[in-house]
Amino acid sequence: MGRLEEENVNAAPFRTAAEAVDWITGLMPVTGIRPGLERMRLLMEKFGHPERRLKFIHVAGTNGKGSVCAYLNRVLRQCGYDVGMFTSPYLTSYSNRLQYNGEDIPDDVLLRLVNRIKPEADAMADTEWGPPTMFEVTTALALLYYGTVAYPDYVVWETGLGGRLDVTNIVTPVVCVITNVGHDHMDLLGPTLADIAREKAGIIKPGVPVVTTETRPEIVDIFREKAASGNSTLYVLGEQFRFESLSVSEEEQSFSFSDPFRTFPSLTIRLGGKHQQANAAAAVMALEVLRQYYALIMEDGDLEEGLRGTAWPGRLETVSREPRVLIDGAHNPEGMEALAAALRDVYRFDKLKVMIAMMPNKNHESTLRHILPMVDLLVITEPDFHRKMKAGDLAEVVDRLQKEIGRPDRVIVEPDWRKALEKLTEAEDAASPGTLHLVTGTLYLIADVRSWLLQGTKSEKGW
Repeated sequence: MGRLEEENVNAAPFRTAAEAVDWITGLMPVTGIRPGLERMRLLMEKFGHPERRLKFIHVAGTNGKGSVCAYLNRVLRQCGYDVGMFTSPYLTSYSNRLQYNGEDIPDDVLLRLVNRIKPEADAMADTEWGPPTMFEVTTALALLYYGTVAYPDYVVWETGLGGRLDVTNIVTPVVCVITNVGHDHMDLLGPTLADIAREKAGIIKPGVPVVTTETRPEIVDIFREKAASGNSTLYVLGEQFRFESLSVSEEEQSFSFSDPFRTFPSLTIRLGGKHQQANAAAAVMALEVLRQYYALIMEDGDLEEGLRGTAWPGRLETVSREPRVLIDGAHNPEGMEALAAALRDVYRFDKLKVMIAMMPNKNHESTLRHILPMVDLLVITEPDFHRKMKAGDLAEVVDRLQKEIGRPDRVIVEPDWRKALEKLTEAEDAASPGTLHLVTGTLYLIADVRSWLLQGTKSEKGW
């Protein structure tokens, strides 16, 4: 290494990727969540607007957006395209959020790009705008990675929170997807579903097609009005495209699909729960729009194989067979309703044991009402995260509902999630195939339990 190179390395803010990630994740407790796009616009201007060189598929919604992203990513790659995928939260490590062709961003690239971002972030901190947030720095990192290093054909781009003021809304996509509108982040997005719908509709750009699986007329009308104002074509489930369930099992499920362009008599997916058929249908409709209007080359066989091969961790995922452990990040009423439906319609068990932890800003009573009537044993715990709902506080909610519903039969409160997991699986019937152990609630709990059961380590989970 030459002297000049050595001096440049020494002058860099960080020497390792771990140091760079520690700085980014350390911003969360300091800056919190500050909705708005002005700081992102200023950062992108400093870097020459890398977002303008890329083709994005922007995905928003209360539930299912991660699964839709997974379907899109897998099918596009099956078709031979290079694909970037930006998602949140992450379940194993920070780098999971920034993938290119299924691989996490390399450490050396992450380090180099964060060393470019840090001086600009410091300079911004000294202005009236204040320091950029963790979300903003991470999004800037993604845009620099995809727009200056990887150059994918498409970027599957998941909204972090809401839509209108979410930092991902800095991009102009080729197609948008809005899965649904539910009771989540109401402290930030508004007290009603209409308020939340307007925030999510904020990703709709003039002239950009929109796909939605939302079917409630009052919500669809909000999307329709926003799309019409910018001459954007809206594809609504049940109107412009449809699917019909053909079969459902624990291992796979199939459905038929039709849109204005063509019909597929049968498509197969392996993600669990009937709600995944709607998520897959949204992805297919978005891909069909790209095929019809943007010359996407997609053979029927590649679509079928891509859908069948899609996996998405933490969503109705079996992580252990003996004992039988299922994990699902159902953290709001709509997510828990879908989970409860899957348990009734798909999974077979004689006894259901559930471990749960939640974040403090959720609609807990409405969420729990969907699952408690089915539960024999409930273990209440806490996620290993700086923002969390105390196990005792969640137990109070359960106690009120238990008196009304009469279930679950038994409740254990154990704040330590590792000890809680032991209590969930320690009984003599734990190994019985008739006993299903379910870990659900916040993804911060799901992340740790998944890593612990599969790798024997904690995760680096977070946003």
